[in-house]
Amino acid sequence: MSSVFIQSIHTSNDHSRLNPHEARFRARLLFVRFLALIYLSLPRSSAYTVNDCVDMDSNNSLGLGGASPVEGVGVGGVDPPTTGFPDDPELEQEGRGWFATYNPKVKAALEVNLEHTLVHDSVVCCVRFSPDGKFLATGCNRTAQIYDTKTGEKTCVLVYESADKSDDLYIRSVCFSADGKYLATGAEDKKIRIWNIADKKIRNIFEGHQQDIYSLEFSSSDHILISGSGDKSVRIWSMHDGSSTVLTIDDADPPNTDAGVTSVALSINGRWVAAGSLDTVVRIWDVETGKLVERLTGHTDSVYSIAFTPDGKGLVSASLDETLKYWDVSGLSERPSECKMDLKSHKDFVLCVAVSNDGAWFASGSKDHSVQFWDARTGIVQCVLQGHKNTVISTDFSPTGNVLATGSGDFHARICELWEF
Repeated sequence: MSSVFIQSIHTSNDHSRLNPHEARFRARLLFVRFLALIYLSLPRSSAYTVNDCVDMDSNNSLGLGGASPVEGVGVGGVDPPTTGFPDDPELEQEGRGWFATYNPKVKAALEVNLEHTLVHDSVVCCVRFSPDGKFLATGCNRTAQIYDTKTGEKTCVLVYESADKSDDLYIRSVCFSADGKYLATGAEDKKIRIWNIADKKIRNIFEGHQQDIYSLEFSSSDHILISGSGDKSVRIWSMHDGSSTVLTIDDADPPNTDAGVTSVALSINGRWVAAGSLDTVVRIWDVETGKLVERLTGHTDSVYSIAFTPDGKGLVSASLDETLKYWDVSGLSERPSECKMDLKSHKDFVLCVAVSNDGAWFASGSKDHSVQFWDARTGIVQCVLQGHKNTVISTDFSPTGNVLATGSGDFHARICELWEF
């Protein structure tokens, strides 16, 4: 792995000065984000950042930059189920700070248990397992943290020491390298940092994006890193020399539509890179040629999360339109892709989706505070897990087994174990 990574590099692009219209737009965008951090309640017709989707508590006292979780957002106390399933004690499972309800209309095939609750000092914007499943990385305000998934103990804290300490700086995406030695982080300062986990030092910094970085994905060979940003672009970074290929969204309809990239995913064979965006579209490019090969349309609001299935033949998208969609993408470059399933059960924005390592389950997180487990074959909800006291912003399945992690606006990450039967 060490031979792949460049020793030290800062890449940047020169950008022309913003014209007055662009400057006003940027200023207004920053002000809206600032208001979102305070009030956390914006009209549904607006374009959203992750923080916009976090709820404030009943006393309007939730501060994302606070030093500790707000009162009432602890491990205890669970929102009443909003599953629509009939009340039946035999179909319910409860533990300290969590509640699972199982669908009575289908044969039970899954059991979920909460293993660890990881308390943070801020909103947990992202969660990601290491390739061997032994560690979980989380991204929050000014730090990325790494936990032992078996014990729940914190093993490493990576601190943004050089950033302006007077401002919040949320880490929106984290991703382990394939050998687990490095962690890539993407943040609101438009920079990608590659950390050596062993010594907690920054190995490389990649610059070039013009807005917040929301999503990162290493290739299985660690030769490239994919990034997605609010600047309407996906970048493919070479880990040899730090150069990047820019895939720009220039086909938005109408042209002035905000098409910021919220999520990126790389197919298992490394051939295709997909991106979900604020303009409701999922786009797929050929990694080698940079050619746009597919536009998946059908969502009626911003797409906030996407994930390929392990066999590379399917893709799942999650949207602010409160739905998920499963797409058949097995014929990319040969025939049009199709939406095979519309998944509807959540009561609010769906912000994240993950696919289990065997492809059998989708797990989605929502502003309705729930995590829902979907049978990938039928598109039917098997189980609804509740316990987070705020928006579920991020989900990830362990690559090595049926373990799920979630990150939330309630300042907690959680690790759950799944048993299939």
